[in-house]
Amino acid sequence: MRLVLDTNVVVAGLLWTGTPRRLLDCAIDEAFTFYSSPALIDDLVHTLHYQKFVQRIGRFGTTPSALVAQYSALVTLVSPTQVPPVIERDVDDDQVIAAAVAAQAELIVSGDRKHLLPLGSHVGIAIVTPAEALRRIGSE
Repeated sequence: MRLVLDTNVVVAGLLWTGTPRRLLDCAIDEAFTFYSSPALIDDLVHTLHYQKFVQRIGRFGTTPSALVAQYSALVTLVSPTQVPPVIERDVDDDQVIAAAVAAQAELIVSGDRKHLLPLGSHVGIAIVTPAEALRRIGSE
């Protein structure tokens, strides 16, 4: 199964235990393939430098760069040829959708209840929560 993770899911998986972490663990075990794009990796770099994550990252004795490298090792990069405007109020979400289309993903996994999750799907790609992604993966 081909998945694209929204940055909020990646950060949660890298810094906390729980469902997003279980998704990352499944990728480590090669249960499915994660796809990302240079724009999404850049967004991850930017997000991990937020002040609110500094202390949490320090507790792990690591750095944002090391976490990005760890995640980058789990993903296959795609380069979308275009980024169509789908989400008016958050153009960063358009990058998630563009990566999923370029990767021919089956799922976009997000915690974004404001913009992405309400769409439900885009061009046949389901947009689901981490818990729903695990349910779908487990049923295959």
